[in-house]
Amino acid sequence: MNKKLTILPMLVALFGCSTVPSTDDIPVVKGFDAARYMGTWYEIARLPKWYERDMVHVSAEYALDGETLRIKNSGWRGGERKVSTAVGHFAGPSDEGAFRISFFRPFYGDYRIIWLSPDYDLALVTSNDRSSLWILARTANLAPEKRKALVEQAARWGFDVSQLEYPQPAMSH
Repeated sequence: MNKKLTILPMLVALFGCSTVPSTDDIPVVKGFDAARYMGTWYEIARLPKWYERDMVHVSAEYALDGETLRIKNSGWRGGERKVSTAVGHFAGPSDEGAFRISFFRPFYGDYRIIWLSPDYDLALVTSNDRSSLWILARTANLAPEKRKALVEQAARWGFDVSQLEYPQPAMSH
């Protein structure tokens, strides 16, 4: 039997049986300016994901190519630089911080910006459930009081902040 045909039902079963609360009750950023969001963001903290296990110095570069969002994530694992790329598109109006992105086409996932500083230098990002959370910043290091305020906001929204991982500060380019 074809491996892809065997794996697909397992993936559907796995992702279809989530017991993690949805993020549908948390609105995405409105009045979003995609051009201002583009550029490099550094990962300050994250809820653990298997694909980021042991990753340090993590950053993401976002670029808008017409209506297509292009993403390049990079980080270090075991002394080796790892890079992954994705494409995406707006999940709704272009003035809302919600995208559908794919690292493995044809599978797409939610990328929901749920908080963004007025200066577009800090962000809280999630997916469609509370098992995903990233604290992002335009700089590799974030002042402890700013990080604490973002963690407290995530806790108010019901994210399990006790599970947050704080990878080493990202290396600036």
